[in-house]
Amino acid sequence: MSSAPVVYITRQEQVSTGHRLYSSQLTDEENLKVYGKCNNLHGHNYTVEVTIRGAVNPTTGMVMSIRDLKEYMDKAVMKKLDHKNLDKDLEAFREIPSTEENLSIFIWKELREVLPKPELLYEVRIAGTNKNFVIYRGD
Repeated sequence: MSSAPVVYITRQEQVSTGHRLYSSQLTDEENLKVYGKCNNLHGHNYTVEVTIRGAVNPTTGMVMSIRDLKEYMDKAVMKKLDHKNLDKDLEAFREIPSTEENLSIFIWKELREVLPKPELLYEVRIAGTNKNFVIYRGD
């Protein structure tokens, strides 16, 4: 008995946001010490990569249409985040710091809401610079 091969597909988008790294649980001095210059309002052009993992459909030859994945990312990522102030425009970041770690979890949850087969979601990868990135693979 043979099973269908499992393949990973990834789509990349660029999203521009503004934010200030800040925790209400810390004093102003502690925030400055923890977050440094990122404690000031600033922006990022994040590279967001979403990876889907699944069996290749023998009829279509795909795990998922990359066009469909683009549409899901548009709904869950671009329309919610692009050219937004994370701390002021998104309820999710009013109580928690808008770190890349928390942003990756936010994107994961939003994608799970729009994907017809959320179990296919394998990974969210965010790069805020060309030197640093965060990967989230679910709970």
